[in-house]
Amino acid sequence: MIRPTNYKVAFAHLTSRVKQALVAIMSVTFGISIYIFINGFMTGVNDIQTELAFSTLAHIHIYNDLPEDRSNLLVNHPSHKRKLVNLRNAQIIQYTDGIKNADQIVKAVSQFPEVTRVTTQINMNVFFRNGATKVNGLLAGVNAAKEDELFGIADSMVKGSWRELDHRGDGIILGVGLAKKLSVKMNDIVMANTADGIDRNFRIIGLLETSLASVDNSKAYVRINTSRQLISQNRSYATDVQINIKDYNTAKDVARKMELYVNYKVESWIEANGQLEAGNMLRGYLAMAVSFTILLVAGFGIYNIMNMTVNEKIKEIAILKAMGFEGGDIVQIFLTQSLIIGLIGGIIGVIFGGIVSYAINSVPFEIATLKNLPMAYRISDYLSAPGFGFLTTFVAGYLPAKNASKVDPVEIIRG
Repeated sequence: MIRPTNYKVAFAHLTSRVKQALVAIMSVTFGISIYIFINGFMTGVNDIQTELAFSTLAHIHIYNDLPEDRSNLLVNHPSHKRKLVNLRNAQIIQYTDGIKNADQIVKAVSQFPEVTRVTTQINMNVFFRNGATKVNGLLAGVNAAKEDELFGIADSMVKGSWRELDHRGDGIILGVGLAKKLSVKMNDIVMANTADGIDRNFRIIGLLETSLASVDNSKAYVRINTSRQLISQNRSYATDVQINIKDYNTAKDVARKMELYVNYKVESWIEANGQLEAGNMLRGYLAMAVSFTILLVAGFGIYNIMNMTVNEKIKEIAILKAMGFEGGDIVQIFLTQSLIIGLIGGIIGVIFGGIVSYAINSVPFEIATLKNLPMAYRISDYLSAPGFGFLTTFVAGYLPAKNASKVDPVEIIRG
């Protein structure tokens, strides 16, 4: 049973050594503030990196790949079982190029409840020419409306309108880096030369700048039907089917389910870009390690202060026990002091951590599409931080309190 007298004694101990109490409160405040800031900053970095990656990367990608069993390896079969054949320079023949039935695949994957957006693309390597200047790059045939729904690419336009692409069969949109290499500007003519030797002139109707140099320096976009005409393919032909789902973290599981209905390669973003997920996880672990280390240091500080308090109050503890206070009462007195420190430090730490996070988030940081330093404000961080701080102060206060409860009043009073 908790006695009100125990709280009064604990409060008297705290107020008698105000400086020590403030130092302990500040250590908890500092630890929790850093915990909130570090986790918010690392989460913000992870979120912005994922957002930038998904500006050109779909959650699931379907494309035509060589069979894993190498069933289309072209070899000469021996006329006799015992005849030894020496095979040199084995050739893998891909009998089909691209996806011939893209419309059927789009219809099939659209039935999955997890799918939110689907679009088809035709990607081909070409040479872009402007007079004597020739640059190797990637020409992407896209449906402008669906491409924007998937990647929000219209926001990357610096000149021209993205949606105009659907209305201009002769129009092309270039990355700003590619336009600079070709020394071209809006309304200029640029020639695209395919691997099969087909040339076609396009008029520049827009320039875009993304966060990825690989896109800005080498990629251009045309209407998907225009790209089909360029390579003489039917209206259902595509090289890639790009899919976004509700939760990109489940992309691997959804891709496995789609494999049962699609005869082409179904690849999740995790398989294609494992380094992105690994980087996010490592930053998360780093944030947790730093945060827990700081809270642990704060815990040691509280432990030292409480230990000093026990040593200083050793005669008072002996008198209390001689007056009839039990060991449990002594534990309650000192543990109450520690928990009050943890509670006050936790509240101030959450407030101060939020202020620091907001201040850092307001710092100008212009790089790529960023305007400020990234910062995430997760409720879980603001709830778990004082929880961990409270636990740390509980452990740090309990050990000295337990030792205090074992004091023998007779020995102390006799000196």
